[in-house]
Amino acid sequence: MTISTQPKKTERSRQDRILDYSFLVGIGLKILNIIGDVLVGIPLLFISPAQVNSVTQLLTTGELIENQNDTISNFIVKATTGLDTGTLVYLGIYFLIHGAVKIGIVAALVRGSSHVYPWAIGALCALLVYQIVDIIIKFSLPIAVLSALDLVIIWLTFREWRHNRTLRDVLEIYAPKMVTKWPFKHTIVSE
Repeated sequence: MTISTQPKKTERSRQDRILDYSFLVGIGLKILNIIGDVLVGIPLLFISPAQVNSVTQLLTTGELIENQNDTISNFIVKATTGLDTGTLVYLGIYFLIHGAVKIGIVAALVRGSSHVYPWAIGALCALLVYQIVDIIIKFSLPIAVLSALDLVIIWLTFREWRHNRTLRDVLEIYAPKMVTKWPFKHTIVSE
């Protein structure tokens, strides 16, 4: 048995390249989603319904004066009308838990263990089931979009796990200079 630090060089089909890029873009979107979850979750724990209404008015009044039928402004007003403190705290905790789970998943993927894939898939599936139940109870377009993105990420993560590749392996193919600065060691064991 020999240990090599060189990546396996293989010719990638166009479909494989598209799926690899999709996986990388999906991880990038998940990172942005984590940032959004934290930036939304923390303030929701500390703001009052009156403050939410003030921000809603600030964001939507100008648009609604110009066009009373503005879809986005009306959606924002409808989504924030009738919120109470308990709902805001619940939403804050939800966003923070959602973000924390995804921080763990992304950190493990960055660390480079393909053993984390089943855990990542399981955690994302649990969040997806919760989101689907939430959508069934009360439809929410943002949650529906997030759920669709999660479904794609689950499938792409399963694909990488099936191919026994880590995030670093995929990056090594498309961004080798980035991988030279990767903080974690990587070895391929071959027989």
